[in-house]
This record gives sequence, C-alpha cells and structure tokens, in this order.
Amino acid sequence: MADPSLDDLKATVEELSAYRDRLKDDVVAMGQKLKLPQKRIELTLSEHPELQRLEAVLAQLDEQIRSESNA
Repeated sequence: MADPSLDDLKATVEELSAYRDRLKDDVVAMGQKLKLPQKRIELTLSEHPELQRLEAVLAQLDEQIRSESNA
C-alpha cells in the first residue's frame, strides 16, 4: 500500500479535528444539561478516552505532515 499523500494527510487532520470539536461540544453540552460544575466538565474532557486518542492521532499526523513537508 502506498504512503498517503500530503493532501490526504491534511484532509484527514481536518476531518478528525472537526470530529474532535463536535465531540468536545457534545460533552460540554451534556455536562451543562446535567448542571455539572465547570470544573467537572473540564475534568471529563481531559479524561475522555476518545478525545485523548484523537489528540494522539492528530499529533502523530501533524508530525507526519511536517516530515513529509521537509522531505
């Protein structure tokens, strides 16, 4: 399988970033609906396993884009 192109990587980052932002918004909205304190909502965001995984994947993709750009 061929390595993804720079455009493919950038498109993936955009899609994953949009998904991450929607997920964060959903978590915040649910916390507010449940009338949770802001600190609890922030803690939930920082500990959310899917958000953590998304951040890790986005960091990896950003690094791959940087290395592809320098090649």
